[in-house]
Formats: sequence, C-alpha cells, structure tokens
Amino acid sequence: MAQSSDSPRTYDLVLLGATGFTGGLTADYLAAHAPDGLRWAIAGRSKEKLEQVRDRLGADVDLVVVDSSDEAGLRDMAASTKVVATTVGPYLEYGGPLVAACAQEGTDYLDLTGEPEFVDRMYVDHQATAEASGARLVHACGFDSIPHDIGAYFTIQQLADAAGGEITAPVTMRGVVRSNGTFSGGTFHSALNAFARAKQMRDAMQARKRVEPRPEGRRSKAVAGKPGRDKTLGYWLLPLPTIDPFVVARSGAALPWYGPDFRYSHFAGTKTLRYAGGGMAGAGAIAVAAQIPPVRNLLKKRVPQGSGPSAGRREKSWFTVEFVGETDGTTVRTKVSGGDPGYTETAKMLAEAALCLALDDNPPTAGQVTTAQAMGDALLARLQAAGITFERIS
Repeated sequence: MAQSSDSPRTYDLVLLGATGFTGGLTADYLAAHAPDGLRWAIAGRSKEKLEQVRDRLGADVDLVVVDSSDEAGLRDMAASTKVVATTVGPYLEYGGPLVAACAQEGTDYLDLTGEPEFVDRMYVDHQATAEASGARLVHACGFDSIPHDIGAYFTIQQLADAAGGEITAPVTMRGVVRSNGTFSGGTFHSALNAFARAKQMRDAMQARKRVEPRPEGRRSKAVAGKPGRDKTLGYWLLPLPTIDPFVVARSGAALPWYGPDFRYSHFAGTKTLRYAGGGMAGAGAIAVAAQIPPVRNLLKKRVPQGSGPSAGRREKSWFTVEFVGETDGTTVRTKVSGGDPGYTETAKMLAEAALCLALDDNPPTAGQVTTAQAMGDALLARLQAAGITFERIS
C-alpha cells in the first residue's frame, strides 16, 4: 500500500509515551535492539522528561513534543514517520485523535490497548479512511493480545501439518493463560473503565457488526467458555472476559487457512479449584466496584498509571499460554512462554511489532488488522529470536 505523502518520511518509527513506565521500557528495548540506521524518535508532551529519557538511553534519538489531544500536532507527527507506536492509555480516553491522524496520513499505528470498546469505535470511525490511505491500524500489540493471536496462528500451522497440510473441517481451539506476573496500572485502569461501560461496549460492538463484512463461505467466532476441569491440560479453567478471543477470531475470519469454521475460547488456568474460585470472586468484586464512581476512583489511585514493579520482581515473573486445537479427529497442543508479561515482555512485543511493520516484508494489508493478519510469519520469527518460546507439545 502506498503512503499518502509523496515525500520520504523523516522517521521509520516514533514511540509516543516514552516518558511513562511501559513506554520507557519500550524505549530501552529499542535502544538496545534496534538495527543500525533505524531512524526513530521518542514523543511525549514534556520536552524536559523526553530529554531525561534520551540521556538515560544514551542513544541518537530525536524528540517530538506533542500532546495526545493536539490533533494538528499528532497529524504532523504521523506525517513524519512510517510507524507510530503508542503506550498512552487508557486509549478510550486518550487514543482516538492519534488513530485518526495515522489513518489520514497513511501511517501504520500500534498500541497496547485491551479495550474492546475503543477498538470497535476506531474500526467504525476510521476503517474506510485507513483502507484508502494504506494505513495499518494494529491494536493490542502487547500481552493483550500478541501471545494469544500469534500463538493461535502458530497452533493453526501445527494443526494443518498434523492434518495433512490443509484444514478442511471445523476447528475448535482453546487458549489457557497462566502467570505469576503483576498487571500494569494502565491495564487495571482500562479494565475498570470497561467494567463501568458494559452498555457502551455492547453498543460499540453492535455498531461494528452492522458495517464489518463477514468472510464469504466461512465462519470464525469467539465462543464464551464455561468454568470446569480441563482433562487434557490438567487445569481448572476460568473464562477470561478480555479482548484476546475477539482478536483471535478476527484473525480467523481474515485468514482462510484457519478452516471453514473456526471457534476460539479463552481461559485462565489454575492447578487447584480453590484458586479458580478465588479468581472468579475477585473478578466479580472488581466488576461490582467499578460501577460505583467513588470506589472506582479510589481503586485507580491505589494502582496508579505510569508505575510498575522493580526490575528484580519482573525478572522473577513468567507467563504461559497453552493451546489445544482440534479438527476432524486431529488434536495438537502448543505453548507460548516468556518472562514478565505485564511490562518486560509487553515492551518487547510492542517494539518488535513496530520494527516488523517498519522494516519487514509483510502481507499487503490496510485498515484495522490483527497482528497475525498484518505480520504473521515475520512477527513470529521476530518473537522467537527475541526469546519468546513457541513450541508444539504434542
């Protein structure tokens, strides 16, 4: 897809939000791992704080001073670069103007959102513009939802190999997440906002369904799972109401090799029933608390944005996502695993996805696309090289 500007872009990549906690980790990763010659910049609203980040990085990186509400400034920034990656959330509150700017300027966009309402609203508002300009709008490029989306993509590849090279029958797949890591302040704020906006989230989903084309002759669907014991994996399962299953199902709709009828369910896994029950009770309590504005605001203050655990704590954290894929009597098990999910690996995933869009030979897509749809094999290879493990278990 051609960029909308006739002149060369100044940058390959701009990182917005580099002065925050996760944004700072992403900047650290880029400074350490970006290839020689990458033209990149860090962006934010405070020149002083950006200068402090640049001094810490010790890298030859430019500064772009812009506020997330400055539509003209955001459009100028988007026009200057091939790719913008942003860590500034909650995205429903701060993200819309940047998506609009990138769609208008034909600039690829990535974020860390886990907010389904935001993603659906951005599709309705900007899909046509992005398709016309050639911009690829790729949401959920951190722990939400890269391990799940690229993990399901990898599992489909293994299932196709086991089935003889092509999937011609319906596929059911479940992904089961386990981790000892802590969630980020931004993720917690986004979750509270989502719980408080259930009606608006349903309305946005319905608005998207009215305008989004369906795949011809195929089906792909996120299926709500039920709590219970998984005999294959040996875990108690707790359904997860996250954005991840919707992202995976969209990849299934976009990519025909997922088969004629693809269904995906998403769970948290625990080894004991006691922990599963505790998780359900905790999630229910937070959902109820989010409905009461003073309590919701108090919880936000207790887990502030822009902060996170120490490096030592992050070094001890880990995650796994185990997949079971089944089609026509064939079953495969795969696993994606890595380190601290909420911060270290999220920063790595966002950085590698941004580099992938900026530098790699990817499929010709435009508009709002998933990581599997936009980058597929290239991103899988990057993640493996960066130390995230994708393996077939059986």
